[in-house]
Amino acid sequence: MISRIWHGWTTRGNADAYEALLKEEIFVGIQDRQIRGFRGIQLLRREVGEEIEFVTIMSFDLLDAVREFAGDDYEKSVVPAKARALLSRFDERSQHYEIREERTWDR
Repeated sequence: MISRIWHGWTTRGNADAYEALLKEEIFVGIQDRQIRGFRGIQLLRREVGEEIEFVTIMSFDLLDAVREFAGDDYEKSVVPAKARALLSRFDERSQHYEIREERTWDR
């Protein structure tokens, strides 16, 4: 499995609107694409000084699925115009890692 990690930062004033855009529009649009090998997405959020940092972690079966999502230059960030309008700055390139092991525990 492949993990695609990306960071974006907003002002405090734009953070809630950006999070809503991700959850209600962007993530739904990704899911609706029905990319073969796309397994899911996580959204992380934290305050860093005067900014709010967001991290997305997407999971894919193979790099071919990542390419279907992002194109041949699969490391290039995929940031729609509506998101760019709310972000202060963001990673121009995403990082990709092979997931070597994953463990979960039920309690």
